[in-house]
Amino acid sequence: MTIMSFINRASRALHGYPASSKLLVLFTLSSGGLVAYADSQSETAAPAAELNQNECKKKRVVVLGTGWAGISFLKDLDVSSYDVQVVSPRNYFAFTPLLPSVTCGTVEARSIVEPVRNIIKKRNGEIQFYEAECVKIDAAKNKVFCKSYFENNVIGAEDFSLEYDYLVLAIGAQVNTFNTPGVMENCHFLKELEDAQKLRRSVIDCFEKASIPGLTEEERRTNLHFVVVGGGPTGVEFAAELHDFIQEDLVNVYPMVKDLVKITLIQSGDHILNMFDERISTFAEKKFQRDCIEVQTGCRVLSVSDKEITMKVKSKGEVTSIPHGLVVWSTGISTRPVVKDFMEQIGQANRRVLATNEWLRVKECENVYALGDCATIDQRKIMEDIVSIFKAADKDNSGTLTVQEFQDVVDDILVRYPQLELYLKNKHLRDVKDLMKDPEGKDVKEVDIEGFKQALSQVDSQAKSLPATAQVAAQQGAYLSRCFNRREHCKDNPEGPRRFVGSGRHAFVPFRYKHLGQFAPLGGEQAAAELPGDWVSIGHSTQWLWYSVYASKQVSWRTRVLLVSDWTRRFVFGRDSSRI
Repeated sequence: MTIMSFINRASRALHGYPASSKLLVLFTLSSGGLVAYADSQSETAAPAAELNQNECKKKRVVVLGTGWAGISFLKDLDVSSYDVQVVSPRNYFAFTPLLPSVTCGTVEARSIVEPVRNIIKKRNGEIQFYEAECVKIDAAKNKVFCKSYFENNVIGAEDFSLEYDYLVLAIGAQVNTFNTPGVMENCHFLKELEDAQKLRRSVIDCFEKASIPGLTEEERRTNLHFVVVGGGPTGVEFAAELHDFIQEDLVNVYPMVKDLVKITLIQSGDHILNMFDERISTFAEKKFQRDCIEVQTGCRVLSVSDKEITMKVKSKGEVTSIPHGLVVWSTGISTRPVVKDFMEQIGQANRRVLATNEWLRVKECENVYALGDCATIDQRKIMEDIVSIFKAADKDNSGTLTVQEFQDVVDDILVRYPQLELYLKNKHLRDVKDLMKDPEGKDVKEVDIEGFKQALSQVDSQAKSLPATAQVAAQQGAYLSRCFNRREHCKDNPEGPRRFVGSGRHAFVPFRYKHLGQFAPLGGEQAAAELPGDWVSIGHSTQWLWYSVYASKQVSWRTRVLLVSDWTRRFVFGRDSSRI
C-alpha cells in the first residue's frame, strides 16, 4: 500500500470528526522521516454555511459611550453570542478620577488614557468601533443616528445609522450650570480630558500674564486669583493640586508674583465634602485654612463675567462680587440633550434623569439599558407591593402572618427590596423578626395585613439614589455583561428573587452596588478616605494607599507603568510648567 493511498483511506475514516481530530498522528517511516497530514478541505462549504447561519442569529448590541460603564460592559461581555458595535466621539477610555492631576502636570494626559481599539482588539476583532457621536435615538424603530466629527475633510458621508436588538446607553452626563449667566462662556470645567488639558494651559497663562511689565499690583492679583466653584471631591482635589503646583513648582519659576497668588473655594452648602464623613470634612476645611485656601461656604453664584464672579451670601443676604483670573465650575451634572430627547419619546419627559429598573433596563423600553451617569435606578417601593408580599407569605390563607411565614420569604424580600436591609441596619435591628413586635417591643405570634403594613411603613425611607461616580458605573457595566452572558441560561433557570407581583422568579438578581470606599486627596501628600466598615483614614499613609489603589485600577499595564513613572518624575524633577 502506498503512503498516499493510506492517507486517503485514513482521511475517509475520519470524515465527520471535529477539525481538531483530523490532524493525523505523526508517524515514522522506515527511512526515519516524519510525515504530517491535515485534512485541509474538511467540509469547507458546510461549516461556512453554518457560520453564516449562526451570524444571522446573533443579536445586535449597540453600545453608546466608552467611559467607565461602557468599557466595563465590553471587557466582560461574551461577544460570541452578540454582534457588538460601539459608538463614541472619543476613541479612548480616560481614567477620570485623575483629571485634577492632569490639570497641574502631576500626571500627563496620555498616562491615564487607553485607546478603545487596544481594549477591543483582545476580543479577536469581534467588536466594531466607530468614532462618532449619537445625535438621536429612535426607540420605535430600534435605530440610532450618529454623526462623525473630524477636523479635516473626510471623503464620504459623515452621518450614518445603526439598528439594534439591544441598546446600551453609557454616554455619561454633561456639566450642570443651573442656567447661571456667564458660566458656559467664562468658566473652565473638569469633566473630560480635554477640559483638564485646557485648564492646565490656562493656569500657566495666568502666571505669564501676571509677569508682563506695566501691570499694576491689583491687576497682577486679579490674574492670579483662582476661583473654584463647588466643594465636592473634584473641586476640592483640584484646589489641593493647584496649591501644591504653585507652592512646590511655580513659585520657583515665577518668584516675582509668588506673594500675589490666591485660591478661593466657593460652596453653596455649609461644609465642603459634605458627602463624606464629618471628620473628613472638618479636617479638609482646617487643612485648607492652614494652606491659605479661602473657603467660602453658604454662597450661591449668581453670575460669572470675564472679570468677576457675583455671588449671594445666604447667611447675610448680601450680594458681593470678586475679581478673578480663572474660574473652575464643578457643581454637578445634568442630562445630555440626546438622552432628553429619548426620554420624551418613551414618556419620561417630566423626569430630570433617565429612569431604569433594578436590572438597569430603561423603564418603558424592553431592549434598552442605561448605565452610569446618564441614568438613575428607580427602586421599587416595598409599600407598592405590600399586599402581594403578604399574600405570598400567607401560605395557609389565614389572613394573618406568623413569624415563620414571614421568614420563609424574607430572603427574597431582602434581594428585591434592598432598602429593607438598610432600614434594619439603621434601626440596629439584628433580625427581620424584630420587625414583628408590638409597640412595646414584645414578640407577637402573628400579624394581620394592617400590622404588617405598619411594621414596614418606614422601610422605603431608606431608598436612596446612587452617586454619579466611576465606581458605580464600573460595577453596573460588569453586572450587565454578566446578565447578557447568562441570558439564555437564565430563561430556563432563573436566578433572581420570586415575583411578588405575578408568578415565578426574576431571571436575574437585581443590581446591588457595593461601596468599596472613596478618597479625597487634600494636597501636601495627605489624603482622606472612607473605607468599608465605616472606617475613616486621614493623613500621609492614606495618600500612599491612594497611590496604590489608583495604580492597580488602571485598565492596562501600559498606563500603570506610565502613571507610576509620572509620579516618580514629579518627586524627582517636579512638575513641568511649559505651556504646550
